[in-house]
Amino acid sequence: MILYRKTPQLRVRRLAAPEPPFWAATTVSPYSSRRTTPIAIDYLTLRATAGERLDVTVCERIELPPRIDGPVLIEATGTAETVFRRGEEIANLAGDPILLTDVVPERLPAEAILALTNSAAFEAASGYRWGAVIPVMYPVTTKLDVLNELAASARKHGARFLAAVSIELDATAKHALGTDDETYEMLFHADLEPIHTATERHIAALAAKHGMADFIIPPHWEQRSNWNGAIVLTLAASRMIAMDYEPELAGTLARSARIVAELDKPLERIAEAASLSIVEALDEVSVDILTEWLESGSAAFVRKIDEMWRLRRDHGV
Repeated sequence: MILYRKTPQLRVRRLAAPEPPFWAATTVSPYSSRRTTPIAIDYLTLRATAGERLDVTVCERIELPPRIDGPVLIEATGTAETVFRRGEEIANLAGDPILLTDVVPERLPAEAILALTNSAAFEAASGYRWGAVIPVMYPVTTKLDVLNELAASARKHGARFLAAVSIELDATAKHALGTDDETYEMLFHADLEPIHTATERHIAALAAKHGMADFIIPPHWEQRSNWNGAIVLTLAASRMIAMDYEPELAGTLARSARIVAELDKPLERIAEAASLSIVEALDEVSVDILTEWLESGSAAFVRKIDEMWRLRRDHGV
């Protein structure tokens, strides 16, 4: 059972630097975190819970803060959005929105990115700039045949990206998913992180195979902005950490990403006037990556990490 009650305030959070998997400068949700049964996923905390009865709060009036920096992630998944459409309303008010939802909206601004978590909505999304988000949870979305079908459907209907989002399961969610002895044993006594990481890498490989990006593309990704430069570094660093590949360098790239996001001057202007090496806090590898990215839109080191990351679980079988 789901009960809805109104609340006067939105859930709003500001971030100083981009964080995977959504890369937002601001996150907004018009609903409380637990709003679907039997499994409720809070995409802002990347955590799943379970419950038979939910009390869902819905923001009564949409009043955005005077300043709201983009990209803006609007977390509007679950049945509440089908009923109230508060997420769609915010997406048409906020600049540079990423609307994360289960249902296709009636209207979105041209620059908006639609991120769908429901495969049944893929076909209706073909008129938007959209991509598919797969919440990685053992055993629901770690089966290879399921992933293959999702990837093929996303590509068929014009998805720009196919992105994995690893979800942590709390004890209530594990109980709900542990429907047989083997699954229950895995959920409560095995380390699920290697399974989830391997599945994320498999999804990235499927995305590349079908010609889609393997991460959530923010609005205005083609621009050489400081925020996008920070995303380039953070994405590479997060994948290096997950693969345990040069973790010290990965930490350095992550620190440089935060510095770039907080710079007062645009990277392009610094590079045109002199060199990014004049930013003393930036390490040499980050300077090389960003300089190449500013010139060509990509960097050899980042491409190398991406290729390493894209590893199918059935590789060699």
